This record gives sequence, structure tokens and C-alpha cells, in this order.
Amino acid sequence: MCNECGCGMSYAPTSRTARAATPAATPSHETVVAVRESLFGANEAVAAQNRATFRTHGVLALNLMSSPGTGKTYLLETLIPLLARIPLRCAVVVGDLETDNDAQRIARTGAHAIQITTGQACHLDATMVADVLPQLDLAALDILFIENVGNLVCPASFDLGEARRIALLSVCEGDDKPAKYPTLFHKADLMLITKADLLPYLPQFEPARSEACLRALANHSPCLTISSMQPETLAPLVDWLVREHAALKQPAHAWKAV
Repeated sequence: MCNECGCGMSYAPTSRTARAATPAATPSHETVVAVRESLFGANEAVAAQNRATFRTHGVLALNLMSSPGTGKTYLLETLIPLLARIPLRCAVVVGDLETDNDAQRIARTGAHAIQITTGQACHLDATMVADVLPQLDLAALDILFIENVGNLVCPASFDLGEARRIALLSVCEGDDKPAKYPTLFHKADLMLITKADLLPYLPQFEPARSEACLRALANHSPCLTISSMQPETLAPLVDWLVREHAALKQPAHAWKAV
């Protein structure tokens, strides 16, 4: 992991290609606090710029966050063709420590996909997203999906300039994940319980219990149970995305800072 978010003290790049690693240090408590405050303040400034850019172009930016293996990429592979029929034009920014495997998969849908390889950094930040925006024709987009690095902790602390956050939880995980990782799920605007086709084989996972954990965080956002293997289950998600995109045209739409 990295020390940008305070989860480790051995690595400090914003992205693998942007900065060289710096030697580990043992700072005082006061120094750690000052560095973290400076880091998050700088990130929030860039995030605000990203948000303004998305707003100017009418692009619904969505930050997808989950642990590894919840099916974020396969969901996008299935969802993007469904949205194209509406039509809603999509692009994807993918964050992974290494490889461009996911970007290649998404590109086969016809959507523009950009891979950010973070090296050892365990999350995307606003600067990483800002750096790749010139590669996108935002005027020709309706939705930008930002597939964050698989991690239930650090990504929750970094605003990327998104309009909405989507938290994914697969039925292969514990149904109490929202209770165990409250920061990520408390800030979610939508929770997706994925891989629902496996529920008959995993009776220990109860979607209702996951939703109850979400509600216990005082989060009243929608909770949908879906399976990318069963595209018909994605209809409520498509409807949600259509409504959120349409809301961009309304002056009262909340482009909130996270």
C-alpha cells in the first residue's frame, strides 16, 4: 500500500509514472498530521476542478469502489452495451496496480477505456484522473465510469470529482461488509450486491442483512441485487443511471463534494 492515505510508510507516489518512490521515514506525529492535511487539501482542490469540468460537459462521473473480485469490470462489459441502446455514451477510467487487462476488456464493448496503473498505490486520486481527462472527448460523453483500485479502505478517502459513488459487494463476501467498512459504504450513493446468480449456492449470504448494515450507517441510498450473468437484473441499475444523468439537466442537481 502507500503512505499517501496513511495506510503505510514505505511508498509515496501519486502514480507510478508521475513520481519516484521516496525513502521511508519515521516522522513525528505532528508531521504525519500536517502531511495528511496537505495531501487531502491538494486532492480536494483538484477534485473540485474535475467536478467543474464534468459539470460543464454534462458528464455523469461515477466512482465504482469495492474489494477485488466483486465483478466491476464484468458489470461494465455487460452494462455499457445496454446503455448504448438508450443511447447513453460511456467511457471508463480503470485503476489497477499493474496491467491494462481490464481496459482491454472494456474497450471491446466499443467504449473508450483508459488504464491507470498505480504501481503500489492502493487507490486513485483526483490528480490521476485529471491527468487522463485530456485523452477523453468529454463533449461526446454522457457517463464516465471510474473503476477504482480494488480496496475497501483507502479509495473512500479520496474525492475524484465524481457526482456519485457506487459501492459493490459480491455475495462471495460477508454480508456484514458495510458494517466492517463503514467509511466506504456510508458515503455510497448506491450499493450493488453483485453475483446474485450464486446466491443459491451461498445460503449464508443474506442480501437483506447487507442492506440492514447499510441502513444502520444512516445511509438511505438505493440497494440493488444484481447479476451480470443475468442482464435482466440490471434493469433497475439502468433506470437509476438514466435518472441520474437526466438530473444533470436540472439546476437543483446536487454536484456534491465527497
